Amino acid sequence: MTRKVTIWFLCISILCTQFLNAEEKFLSLKKSKVNVRYGPSFDSKIKYIYNKLNLPVKQIDQKENFRRIIDLKNNSGWIHVSQLKKTNSIITLDYKILFKKPSNFSKPVARLDKGRLLVLKKCIEDWCNVITDKYSGWIRTKNIWGSIK
Repeated sequence: MTRKVTIWFLCISILCTQFLNAEEKFLSLKKSKVNVRYGPSFDSKIKYIYNKLNLPVKQIDQKENFRRIIDLKNNSGWIHVSQLKKTNSIITLDYKILFKKPSNFSKPVARLDKGRLLVLKKCIEDWCNVITDKYSGWIRTKNIWGSIK
């Protein structure tokens, strides 16, 4: 009986360790051209190529120096860790108004389309200061894809 409990305990601890290693978190693309591969190796064929600097992606698994990612459109694959950085961007999931200050009563700067890539400068409560192309301002953090932490 003791042996069964010990084996069961070892199995549970191994599973918990695997889940902790495969922590889901948001990252951003470091380069403007990033290869996404079928497997976690340079020997794996290239599945597709991202051509967007700072694109936010979600890490769903890791193997050595490769991270399995998924994007907003549920495309997934493996990217080498040298092509990724801590998250610094988000994508709007709905139309947004960019404000001059973090208040709904502030002057509107621009209307942002759904799917717009925004680079984060800083966040305060439920507002983020962002940059996009030639505009800079504040948006509410509802209906975004990416992490503001």
